[in-house]
Amino acid sequence: MRLQAPQLWTSGQRVALLAIVTVLFVYLCVRYFLNPVYVSNPQPAEPSRAAELVDRIDPNTADVDTLAALPTLGVKRAKLIVDYREARRARNPNAAVFERLEDLLRIKGIGAATIDQMRPYLAFPATTPTTRTQ
Repeated sequence: MRLQAPQLWTSGQRVALLAIVTVLFVYLCVRYFLNPVYVSNPQPAEPSRAAELVDRIDPNTADVDTLAALPTLGVKRAKLIVDYREARRARNPNAAVFERLEDLLRIKGIGAATIDQMRPYLAFPATTPTTRTQ
């Protein structure tokens, strides 16, 4: 006489589990084939949706929520930008804090790679050279 090991799952449970796994697999396959994502390497110089922007954002006037919507920036860095800007404006209210893109490098957590990714989305005030009279 042979002893049979106890089954962990009954046959009905195994059929139900197989059905659930099959449905999940089919769902994932359908999602994969209906939503393919292609990421080119190297990345294009201009983001694919850059033309959809109505206006570019001026970091001298934008609020935290607007800046946080930029790619790779996030709420924390957007708040750092606004805090830095307001601290500088307290000293000189009429001056533009950020006159060019590289001025954002003064913000902690923003580096060259972040600057390159934000370039298409930002605009800076036009600065005119001042002439000195003697």
